[in-house]
Amino acid sequence: MCDYSLQSVKSRPAKVGDKLTTRDFGTGTRGFAASEDPSVAVCVLPGTELAFAHEVKGLPTRLWPWHDDSAIEYKTAIFRQINKDKVAAHHDALEFPDGQIELLTCLREGQEATVLQLPAEPRTAVEVEAQRRAAFVG
Repeated sequence: MCDYSLQSVKSRPAKVGDKLTTRDFGTGTRGFAASEDPSVAVCVLPGTELAFAHEVKGLPTRLWPWHDDSAIEYKTAIFRQINKDKVAAHHDALEFPDGQIELLTCLREGQEATVLQLPAEPRTAVEVEAQRRAAFVG
């Protein structure tokens, strides 16, 4: 999915093997940009598995820029959507192996990730409902 503030940006769905880069699209949200065209937002489905080229870095959390404690020790994450009951909130997030969830918009720009696996396509109404519930975190 693409966060609400990326709706006015040209976009396309993610595919397995895509090389993505975190980017500030100038809309108040960071998201994933396509490697072939940085102006195109890549919309990722909840449950998509991603591998980052390096440890993931969030935006600095302290007032002093030289005191950086924003690195997340993992290089893999699962894309989630959170806060779906809040219309004017960011929804796109990453869940790391330890269960930590970080909003995509809170990551530093320029980080590279590869789409490892897309979520399985549901084949029955029961699977559709189960996937809908799984996508709703928080």
